[in-house]
Amino acid sequence: MPGESKFRHFRHPVTLFGSWLTTVSALLFLGVFFADLVGLPTNPYIGIVFFLILPGFFVCGLALIPLGIVLSRRRERLGKPRHEITWPIIDLNRSYTRRIAGLLVFLTFANIVVISLAAFRGVAYMDSPQFCGQVCHTVMQPEFTAYQNGPHARVHCVACHIGPGAPWFVKAKLSGTRQLFAVALKTYPEPIPSPVQNLRPARDTCEQCHWPEKFTGDRVRVVREYAEDEASTESTTTLQLHVGSGSESMGAHGIHWHMAPSTRVSYITTDEKRQTIVYVEVEDRNGVRTFRADGVTDEQLKKGERRQMDCMDCHNRPSHRFDSTPERAVNDAMGNGLIATTLPFVRREAVAALKVSYASQDAAAAAIGTRLAAFYDRQLGPGAAARKAEVAKAIAATQDIYRRNIFPTMKVTWGTYPNNIGHVDFPGCFRCHDDAKKTSDGRVIKQDCELCHKMG
Repeated sequence: MPGESKFRHFRHPVTLFGSWLTTVSALLFLGVFFADLVGLPTNPYIGIVFFLILPGFFVCGLALIPLGIVLSRRRERLGKPRHEITWPIIDLNRSYTRRIAGLLVFLTFANIVVISLAAFRGVAYMDSPQFCGQVCHTVMQPEFTAYQNGPHARVHCVACHIGPGAPWFVKAKLSGTRQLFAVALKTYPEPIPSPVQNLRPARDTCEQCHWPEKFTGDRVRVVREYAEDEASTESTTTLQLHVGSGSESMGAHGIHWHMAPSTRVSYITTDEKRQTIVYVEVEDRNGVRTFRADGVTDEQLKKGERRQMDCMDCHNRPSHRFDSTPERAVNDAMGNGLIATTLPFVRREAVAALKVSYASQDAAAAAIGTRLAAFYDRQLGPGAAARKAEVAKAIAATQDIYRRNIFPTMKVTWGTYPNNIGHVDFPGCFRCHDDAKKTSDGRVIKQDCELCHKMG
């Protein structure tokens, strides 16, 4: 039949497979795309398959179609005398040719639409917090959990970690490819190192919403702590924090003086976590002053990391904050009413349960529940039934503290990630303000409490 002769090369197995692969990939992708468009729920793994892998299959299928035709023609030629391959004559006066041409135009347009949708949706999906935090579930679980419980949970990860434009996108995807191999081969570090190297500067991220020139003045903070006695006796400390302003017109002062436009503070640190600072340089309207720790050699300074101070040097865990100690975490939970302060020895018992080493988060939840329930059955005796709800709430809060802070599979525990705000659990402010770094004429960076706050 004439039609059969014209389409004989389309029957090659490679072409048929390519046509099938393209058609199935396109239909599946379009189905999930429109489901996502109308708001039907999907998860990160479905997103990877349908928005990243399926478009690849679609393009692969398109490439296989002409490959099969070429192979079919080559096979035909090998079985017959050699002949010249001529270009087909396209005669649009024939209705058959017009139908074929129209079909090809339509299919080409449809393919372009599918590929464009795939590219757009794939890029959008790769920029989502779900992609960043849930695809490599075990590896990123600590950071994603802290992000969900942090003050920036509605700010997309890419807003801080990836800049706008093609160069940042390419840089991020190259880094992501390396990380993908590390996850696949299980060569990733445990825990994930911090701080992140080559993070976008704060002026491009933090200062798009916050700005140091804004006048803040003083802020009052009340810190509640509880003793380990039966009554979990409360004590309070009131801090008047001199947040101040970086504004030149109002006179840069307070903690945000460091970020004033006319002030440039840079430092050299000798450890990967930037906790040991051995050299500080301050440039402001009064000139340039350099402060250096005793015994530090020029060679050590050359090997250290030099960095200009910005928001991230103090606010180093803005979206991924963990409680530094179980004591502090339980104090906060009690102060916020999540754990009833009227339960006897509740602070002592909750902290003790959180300090135990558990094999996994599931094991921790079970053990904490059993331990606290058994303790209050003994402690409350006949009155345990009447206070069952209080005990259950305390257990749930303690389990949640563990779930948010401890990740045995990634070796994340109390104090793994230093928080530079303050100076109680980590050096923080005292990395520079230690009365030890001196200028050549003997001036020091003061460790004076009144510089930053007053206590009441």
